Amino acid sequence: MDRLQESLREAPIIEKNGYHYFVHPISDGVPMLKPELLREIVIKIIRKAELEDVDKIVTPAAMGIHISTAVSLMTDIPLVVVRKRQYGLEGEVSLSQVTGYSESEMYVNDVYEGDRVLLLDDVLSTGGTLKALTGALEDIGADVVDVVAVIKKVGGENKIQGSDYDVKTLINVDVVDGEVVVVDEFGDD
Repeated sequence: MDRLQESLREAPIIEKNGYHYFVHPISDGVPMLKPELLREIVIKIIRKAELEDVDKIVTPAAMGIHISTAVSLMTDIPLVVVRKRQYGLEGEVSLSQVTGYSESEMYVNDVYEGDRVLLLDDVLSTGGTLKALTGALEDIGADVVDVVAVIKKVGGENKIQGSDYDVKTLINVDVVDGEVVVVDEFGDD
């Protein structure tokens, strides 16, 4: 069994507003993220993602940062973090992010028309963040070469499903009777 699968099966489950979700180092930063788990995930991303001719890795703050930083270090592809804070820099683009849990504004800097980007995130749940980001990147004129999320939580509405983007995932899971169940250990290609 691989580390990602094992760590998800051992993940604590908490309930918030009637919604059961797992607490995992990749999606929440707790419990502690072990280097061997991060290394395994980064290797899997590099093997699965279309990286040829990618100019930039784009990731939403905050939980995509650690994964994307590690991928950037291993591939020498620069990293752009989409922030929830406005800086007012030239070329900054605002987008509305609506997830199953929140609604907020996010801001993209340093992505320009013609850039070829890999969009990388920690979890695909409702698809709200990835749908908003792909829309903003299209509006900028960037070419979204590939979209990868480490973990896909199945069940419920997925806003990016049926769009022009097939999100690649490393593992697909669900929470059933208070436990994380691996639905597809190899994710989506």
